[in-house]
Amino acid sequence: MRSARSRMRERVAAVRAWPMWEHPPWLRAYIVAVVVVNLLAIALAIRVGLGTGRSLILLGILVACEAATVEFTKRAGEVVGYSKDVHGVWELPVAILLPPVYALVVPALRGALVQWRVRQLRPHRRIFSAAVLGLAYGAASLAFHAIMGSPLGAMVVPAGHASAWIFAIAIAGIVEWLVGTGLMLPALKSSYPGKLREMLLGGQAVGNDAAEMCVAMLVTFAIAVSPLTIVFALPFVVLLQRSFRHAQLVTASRIDSKTGLLNAATWEREAASEVARAVRTRTPLALALVDIDYFKGVNDTFGHLTGDRALKAIARTFRIFLRDYDLIGRFGGEEFALLLPHTNARAAYGIAERIREHIAVTPLDVDDLPEGQDVRVTVSVGVAALGAPWDTRTGSHITDLLAAADRALYRAKREGRDQVCVVSDNAVVSSPAEAAKLGPT
Repeated sequence: MRSARSRMRERVAAVRAWPMWEHPPWLRAYIVAVVVVNLLAIALAIRVGLGTGRSLILLGILVACEAATVEFTKRAGEVVGYSKDVHGVWELPVAILLPPVYALVVPALRGALVQWRVRQLRPHRRIFSAAVLGLAYGAASLAFHAIMGSPLGAMVVPAGHASAWIFAIAIAGIVEWLVGTGLMLPALKSSYPGKLREMLLGGQAVGNDAAEMCVAMLVTFAIAVSPLTIVFALPFVVLLQRSFRHAQLVTASRIDSKTGLLNAATWEREAASEVARAVRTRTPLALALVDIDYFKGVNDTFGHLTGDRALKAIARTFRIFLRDYDLIGRFGGEEFALLLPHTNARAAYGIAERIREHIAVTPLDVDDLPEGQDVRVTVSVGVAALGAPWDTRTGSHITDLLAAADRALYRAKREGRDQVCVVSDNAVVSSPAEAAKLGPT
């Protein structure tokens, strides 16, 4: 009896250790609901039918092409985080040309293959992604056949219906994107706060989605005309996959891996362009250096992993108070750089003071501490506002602004930390009472 109880406790402890429990309750419920709906859809689609022997042959060929694409991903490496692939080029034909059950199942097969051959992710993420894609392609299958009025799994383009097929495939592709993006949105919003617009509607994201959809449409139509065209489609898909990987790696090279902010080199390069533009157009601009006070104590007390999570929490705080076009970078171990275009000294002081106050009174969200413990830190901020080109206090180049902000940061730390100090062309401010010296916002 003791042995049975011990095994039961071990099983319960193993379940409690699942990474999925780290998510908020609403997100856990949402993930389970999507997976259950996908399983129910598969069960219903099986009742509709599995198709003919020809359908199974085409399914095998498309799955083999997808496996080849996965093997290329293994050689090139899967980009960490939310990455774009070209598997839709093979999965859209499955949704259009084969019975719906395969559209619901194939994403799960591909996810298992990627998990085995490319990179191990937390299983619930792979399962959830496969369920979302399965439902999206299932919706695309239903949309196509509803438009064409053809039986499910129709594999041949009827004579004289080529234009209608292309139109219906395009609508199905759009439906797949809308359903997939809509179902994935809550999870992305929780995992990547502040990045949704760039991830889903940024120029690169839209361009990649459009390219994948267009190639998938052409491949689907060509296969419907003659399955032999798969042989000629595979090299183009490999080239498209390579172009996506290159773009993702270029993007990743700009980002600090611990915080998701711009790394120091990228921030300084882009900030220099912004400063030059502000000088040329005579528009205000400010730069702030933010340093976490006594951050070594966080690492020594809670460990470096908790320290890394604290850095991420600080990064999230910046996104709360700053605008989309402000440049945020990690400039050193616990130092951050903020560039604020179209912001004068007084406005910059107000922004920096709100950030400082929020961090000082809000425990950092680091997830893994025992109940009753939290991580609290303060920050010191040095701000330099862009002066006239002849101003000697701040200068008019990025190096001048950095030097001025660094002097202001040093003064803030020297005067007791947990405060903001501003250097502008007409004042040095280190308290709210002195902010009026900076003039109107």
